[in-house]
Amino acid sequence: MKQYLLSVHFVEGAPAPSDDEMQTMFAETGRINDEMQAAGAWVFGGGLLSPDSATVVRVESGATTMSDGPFAETKEHIAGFWVIRCEDLDQALAWAEKCAAACGPVEVRPFDDLSQA
Repeated sequence: MKQYLLSVHFVEGAPAPSDDEMQTMFAETGRINDEMQAAGAWVFGGGLLSPDSATVVRVESGATTMSDGPFAETKEHIAGFWVIRCEDLDQALAWAEKCAAACGPVEVRPFDDLSQA
């Protein structure tokens, strides 16, 4: 079994969902989490606070610096994620389709085989 990261994207400047829309997203995401767990695909998942809560840690020439995040200046940020176990990319994409329907754009990335040893 391979592992995949499904990351949910938040687009800065996009209209914020209403409270009702957020509650629907939470309910749908919870339903998908339960479905993944029942299917044995679930490894781990979670939502993230906004990018302005990030701290970037760098070590250069032996010196550590810490600065307010996010790491990259971009309009899209990861808002949450799942780590799942699937037979193949097609199975991971099927889960991503359900996740995207629940909470917006989802990027699918396989883990490096070396990290699964």
